[in-house]
Order: sequence, then structure tokens, then C-alpha cells
Amino acid sequence: MAKKTITAEEIRQSVKEENVKFLRLMFTDVNGIIKNVEVPVSQLEKVLTNKIAFDGSSIDGFVRIEESDMRLYPDFDTWLLFPWGNEHGKVARLICSVHKSDGTPFAGDPRNNLIRVVDKMKKAGFSAFNIGPEPEFFLFKLDENGQPTTKLNDKGSYFDFAPLDLGENCRRDIVLELEKMGFEVEASHHEVAPGQHEIDFKYADALAAADNIQTFKLVVKSIARKYGLYATFMPKPLQGINGSGMHINMSLFTDEKNNAFFSETGDDQLSETAMHFLAGLLEHARGLTAINNPTVNSYKRLVPGFEAPVYIAWSGTNRSPLIRVPQSRGLSTRLELRSVDPTANPYLAIAAILEAGLDGVSNGLTPEDAIDRNIYRMQDTERKANHIQDLPSTLHNALKDLSKDPVIKGALGEHLYQSFKDSKNLEWAAYRQSVSEWERDQYLELY
Repeated sequence: MAKKTITAEEIRQSVKEENVKFLRLMFTDVNGIIKNVEVPVSQLEKVLTNKIAFDGSSIDGFVRIEESDMRLYPDFDTWLLFPWGNEHGKVARLICSVHKSDGTPFAGDPRNNLIRVVDKMKKAGFSAFNIGPEPEFFLFKLDENGQPTTKLNDKGSYFDFAPLDLGENCRRDIVLELEKMGFEVEASHHEVAPGQHEIDFKYADALAAADNIQTFKLVVKSIARKYGLYATFMPKPLQGINGSGMHINMSLFTDEKNNAFFSETGDDQLSETAMHFLAGLLEHARGLTAINNPTVNSYKRLVPGFEAPVYIAWSGTNRSPLIRVPQSRGLSTRLELRSVDPTANPYLAIAAILEAGLDGVSNGLTPEDAIDRNIYRMQDTERKANHIQDLPSTLHNALKDLSKDPVIKGALGEHLYQSFKDSKNLEWAAYRQSVSEWERDQYLELY
């Protein structure tokens, strides 16, 4: 989406011309869940002057009750009219950063944290970190009570079309709504698994990309409901078929015309900066995993045999390693991190990825040689000989790796790291105490 600057006066004018009746003020908690405060348009001036307050103690990972008074500072550039639900006048939204009552940015707000890391990047001499996400999702049928089931809406597979792809009309409607909202959709298609879909939209700078991912999820879920379907971004909702990822394509720019990853004279036309950044991602891959794959279910996707990456390596020619270097060059030179899934908080994930890459640049790290063979077919001894490590296999192991990585912890800051760790330790403890159907099937009669 093209960069734009919207003023308070333009928002007032839009409210008047478009018959806006409600304002939805959106922000994101530590777990990546979208929160919102909705106010009538009569509160517009309070919104525009950062005077809308809320109780921060009621939000996961925010603050204790005695420090709970928080204020929402809207980013005017995120002004957007929702194209649905207009029977009582239109609803508009603004994405907000969270500030304390004294006006200072709240360190526990993931959006503020990404802004902090981007500012650090700019001080290092770069102008933009562009992100092109590829989020995947499943469409399931709703039951007679409007509750989601695990019944698939189709039997299609990769790039199939009607009549196999019964979600095609829903997906097309999602694309149309996104375009009405200013998204530039580059592709939409059925994915490998039945009921699985992917919609790719144009890259944007780090902050706008994170905002776009959150908006995208909201639109997908809202439109699916209109079709009697439930859209889920759960990484592995069904056993035995591919899970949903959110590959992150990234490029670093020194200015609008200079992609820092491209070099006419570099090996394969990749610059030293690209190689250092790549090395940083590989160096911190295990520490990054808890942020990029933050749920117990995330690790049911990260297993061999379903196209998701499991091994820490890179390549320009095959899709089995963690990082791929697509063949485009010039301004389109980029790295693709393939492990990220759509449950990741985009503000935290992008901040951590950027910090890992910048660490590689500032320390002049060099990556291992590219692995241009199918790693899934290598024996353990071959992987060891090529210095290929595994990603963490569980959320518990990923959290342990995160705790040992000061760079990735620093990418979150002390408040967010502690909140994230506490939340995920509770999640893992609850999971450890649960007894699954698999366990009953496996052990109940045997023992």
C-alpha cells in the first residue's frame, strides 16, 4: 500500500462525507490478539486529541490494576472505512499505539516496540525494512448454532478452482473488500490442503505491514462469516495435511532507490549486507522461533513431510531450508523466512526478525554455505556434517532458546519479554496437564 499522510482535518471531512457513526480504535495485545474500543462519532475530537482512555489492567500482558490508566494515540495514516455493516451509518477504524497517562509510550505495547526497533534501524543507516507476508488460513463450516466445526468447505488442493474450490466465492469477496480498503492484492489461490487458502498483498514498510496483517485477519474472519464459514489462522487445525504458515519476505533499503540486499558485483548479486543479515537470522533462528511460532499448536506444523521448514539452513534454489532467497534481483532482492505462522504477533515477529538481521550486519556475521539439496532426504549424519541444526520441536524448547538469546530478548524489551514469557509458560503448563484423545487411544487399553 502506498505511503500516505492523513491529517485530522481530512478525517473530520471523511466522517462528514461518508456518514460515519462509529469509530473503532484498534490495538494489539502481547499475544497478537486484536483489541478495540468502539466509540460513537460524537467522541471524534477526543479521539483526535489522544483523550480516549481505557483500563490497561484488563488486557493480557499490559499492567497491574494500580497502573491501569492507558490512553490510545491513533495513527491517522491508518484511517479506514469498513465496507460492511452500514445499516446504522458507517464504521471507521484507526489503529492506535498505547501510551501511559503522562503521554509517554507504553513499553508493553507491541506496536510501540516495533516503532522503537525501526528507529534503531534508521540510526544504523537504513531507511526502510519492507515486509511482504504470505498468510494462509483454513475455511471450516459453521454449525447450526454458528459455532465453528472442523468440517472442510471443499476438497480442493493447490491452485484448484470451482467446483472443487467451494471457498472461491468467499475468497474472491475477501479480495474485493480488501481492495476497497486500499490493499493491493497480488495473488489469491487455493493452497495445498483441502479448505486452505492464501491471499498475498503488496509489501509495505515494517509498521504498515504489521498493521496490514492485523487488518487482513479481521477482514478474512468477517467475510467468511457472511458465507456461513469460519476462517482460522490456527497453524495445524487438522492432522495429516499441511498446516498454515505466514512466510515473511523482507528487504532492507538505504533509500527508496537502493535495496541494501542487492549488489551488481556480489555473489549471485547479493550484497555483503544481505549475507550478514541472513547470517543474523540463522544465528538467532532458535531464539526467534518462540516469537514466530508462539502456540503449542505451532509445533504440530513444524514437522518433516508437510513442506514446513524444520532445519536451520538457507538456499536460493529449494524450499526445504528455513530461509530461501527468491531469484528476483534489483529492487526486488529479498529474503524469505518460511517458518513464521499466522498466530505470530506481527509487531513482535517483525521487530525480532529485524533485530536478528541487524545483529548479523553490525557484527559482520557470515552464513554457512547454501544447502541446495532436499534437506528432508538427508540422514542425520549428513545434516550434522553440513552444520544444519533443527528448529525447536516444542513451545517449551523454543522458550528455553529464547531465554538464552539476549538479542531477541532485547528486540522485545524487558516488559514485553516478561509478559510474553509469562503468558506462554502458562499456555505450556496448561497443555502439559491436558490428556489428548491420542493418548487414550494409545494407552487406555494397552495398559
